[in-house]
Amino acid sequence: MLLYESTTDKIIEAFYKVYNELGYGFLERVYENALKFELQSMGMSVSAQVPINVFYKGVDVGFYISDLIVEEVILLEIKAGDGVLIEQHEAQLINYLR
Repeated sequence: MLLYESTTDKIIEAFYKVYNELGYGFLERVYENALKFELQSMGMSVSAQVPINVFYKGVDVGFYISDLIVEEVILLEIKAGDGVLIEQHEAQLINYLR
């Protein structure tokens, strides 16, 4: 069973709507804005470009910016490119899971 299955299903549906309409070749920000619009039109709460603090032993040591947070429970990192997930992107995504 998937956590937040209903929300995840809606995100996937919104992704396909955006991709089918826009296709390939735009910058990440274009897809981010379109996905935010589509998710909100589906009645979901979406926050964009949210700074998230990183703590080490209780000390704030920095932050990163999440692309989208849906329903306050799912973080989306938008990537646009040639279909290859490079090591830097993979490392970034793994860090977001912490």
